[in-house]
Amino acid sequence: MVTHDTAVETGQGASALSLPEELLLVLLDEERGYFRQVPGWNLNCAMVGAALGELSLLGRIDTDLESLTLLDATATGRPLLDPILREIATETETHDARYWIERLAPQSESVISQALDGLVRRQILDVHPGGFYTFARRQRPGETPSGEDHLAAEFVTAQLARVIFTDELPGPRDVIITGLVNACHVFHLMYQIDEEVEERIRFVSQMDLIGQAIAAAVSQSILAPALRRPSLTKPIPTVSLRDLVFNRELREGRLPAGFAYLADRYGPVFELPIPFRQNVIVLAGLKTNEWAHRMGRVFLRSKEYFEGVDKAYGVSRSMHSIDGADHFRFRKSLHTAYSRRTLTRRLDEVYELARAHMAGWDVGTTMPVQEMLRPFVNAQTSPLLANIDTQAEIVDALEYKVRVLNVGIVKMMPRFMLKTPSMRRRAKAMDQIVDRMQRTHTAAQRVGMHEDVVDAYLALHASDPQFLPESDLSLPLGAILMTAMYMGDQVGFALYWLLQNPELYERVTAEADALWAEGDPGEDDFSRDRIDVTHRVLMEALRMSPIVPMSMRTVMNTCVVEGYEFPVGAQLLIAQTATHYSEEAFPDPWKFDIDRYAPPRNEHLGRGYAPYGLGTHSCLGSRWADLHIVINLLMLTHYFKIELARPYKRLPMDPLPSQSPSNRLKLRIAEQRHEIGV
Repeated sequence: MVTHDTAVETGQGASALSLPEELLLVLLDEERGYFRQVPGWNLNCAMVGAALGELSLLGRIDTDLESLTLLDATATGRPLLDPILREIATETETHDARYWIERLAPQSESVISQALDGLVRRQILDVHPGGFYTFARRQRPGETPSGEDHLAAEFVTAQLARVIFTDELPGPRDVIITGLVNACHVFHLMYQIDEEVEERIRFVSQMDLIGQAIAAAVSQSILAPALRRPSLTKPIPTVSLRDLVFNRELREGRLPAGFAYLADRYGPVFELPIPFRQNVIVLAGLKTNEWAHRMGRVFLRSKEYFEGVDKAYGVSRSMHSIDGADHFRFRKSLHTAYSRRTLTRRLDEVYELARAHMAGWDVGTTMPVQEMLRPFVNAQTSPLLANIDTQAEIVDALEYKVRVLNVGIVKMMPRFMLKTPSMRRRAKAMDQIVDRMQRTHTAAQRVGMHEDVVDAYLALHASDPQFLPESDLSLPLGAILMTAMYMGDQVGFALYWLLQNPELYERVTAEADALWAEGDPGEDDFSRDRIDVTHRVLMEALRMSPIVPMSMRTVMNTCVVEGYEFPVGAQLLIAQTATHYSEEAFPDPWKFDIDRYAPPRNEHLGRGYAPYGLGTHSCLGSRWADLHIVINLLMLTHYFKIELARPYKRLPMDPLPSQSPSNRLKLRIAEQRHEIGV
């Protein structure tokens, strides 16, 4: 048998992995999509301990229970390790391992990011929308592939089990990993542990002096609450009332630009004073975006943000208001129904539904942008996502949903505003829509039909009625109708920017005419090169006018970001799209420039571009939405010439509850370019 140490020496399997990478693989729980333990300071200490262990195995440092000594300051060539090695090399005094673990703990997020990126790059892990991780298919524990891929999984799962359940002699790496996992107190979450195994774990953890020192230092740091946070954190600056009142962008509803202005003045973290309410801490920078994406799941929760909506619908919880393993389970169950592949299989229906609606438009007609495009998109999405036609109810349904959001999330209206006679009538209409969705999705009626989102929710309910009870179905099924608002408004934003840039309008029209030159395009026709201009127009419209420019979260574990401490219970406003108007991320941010998204610029790569949110609650259907919006733009420009009813120097906006083009923006059907032919 190839032992762990032999593999290291020969360059096989796990030898390609660093100790931080091995530790992440050991801690990964596929059901949760993240680490088995509740991460935080514990994980920070363990990851730094793993990095120190790797440096010791590489001969760069030596450590015992009393001191940690630098042996060789030569860079390892690994971005995951070298920043830690450089910091150790700058210290003139000798300290023990615990000192270095606590001093270096703030760098653990970088270590985790580098380790995860490396595991994904080498196809050991798969990353899913929202930043969830699972073992790559050929790496799943229990499978028996051959070669190096097998070794990479074997030496971080089965090898650890052999170390603690048999008398096999462990090597130094095994001792360090065993000690770190034991210090994190997660063995009992991974295996059935009895007293004999506990004794074996303690024995293994003490077998190597370096491993013993690192594990002891991690354990001591974890148990020292007074040292869990730096003592010298900066006071969070508070925005002055004047800067709020005279912020033109906020007044006119351009929230990303408004928060970018405040970030320029106050930095990436600042407080907004809210009369008669707790101040809100705003995150509005590139590094805070990266932190929210990577670490938000550890420190933040969404319950308080969405509980008002849950109450309005009488549900105990929803996918939006839960986090962790349950949220991941929801997303996995809906992934296929919201996928781009599901949309491309139904292109014929998309064309038929869109043309049927456009056939009712007359040349010369002028319509407010929301009244024109929300029903246009709903004519497609309700049949595609829920197999029903809701055109007769869509206006009332969206008005009710907007009221719910304004009461439950934005909290700009009192709760009794949901009980007015008109809202009661609209709520009843929503109940009837949800009832229709369920009645049209019996097994007999769905034979031979494409699975839609309602099918996915009902399948989850049927498989586990306790996880998703019937009483909690009204909100997710009703929320399907919101797709018409979000996608319709984004089509409106993109059309506005096209009409403000006639040369781009002509290029999009040319792409559309080429696609429909020989009949309806198929799935393969929507290759990136054939829709290149239209797709980049959408990307720039999403940058300048994102539908959901921010989100609210509650701090559930005290954390420090950019030197600022966020206490438990603090309300965070993550203005992830403020960076859309940052010169650092997007030079000349007020210019509508689709060349940002082509090589060599590629300005959208990185966390500065976040139109679909960040982290675990990012938009599950973003790839569906991207293609569907592009198809709508192409069909609109192919069949019609559309104009602005009058010129606008600045795009009129409705900022809440989501960012929308105001109905003051009116579009005119100037010309029908091609026969619709329904």
